[in-house]
Amino acid sequence: MEEGNQGLDQLQGAYKAAVEEWIAAIRKEEDLASANHSVAEIDQWEQAHFHEEDLRNKAKAAKREYENALRFKFFAIPE
Repeated sequence: MEEGNQGLDQLQGAYKAAVEEWIAAIRKEEDLASANHSVAEIDQWEQAHFHEEDLRNKAKAAKREYENALRFKFFAIPE
């Protein structure tokens, strides 16, 4: 494996892991939205939404890093 591709592989892996975390958070939020809600459950649902949003932002940041590395590799375009 080329040395330069190791960095890209790591960035790709980080992006994929972040997306999987985000998907799990979406599913948890969906599960909470499907229940009969008490005040405590509504609070959990709302917190799940904030957690999902944080993980969405993490996935988007990982995607940007990976895309920037690809642009640099293929087109020598700095970040």
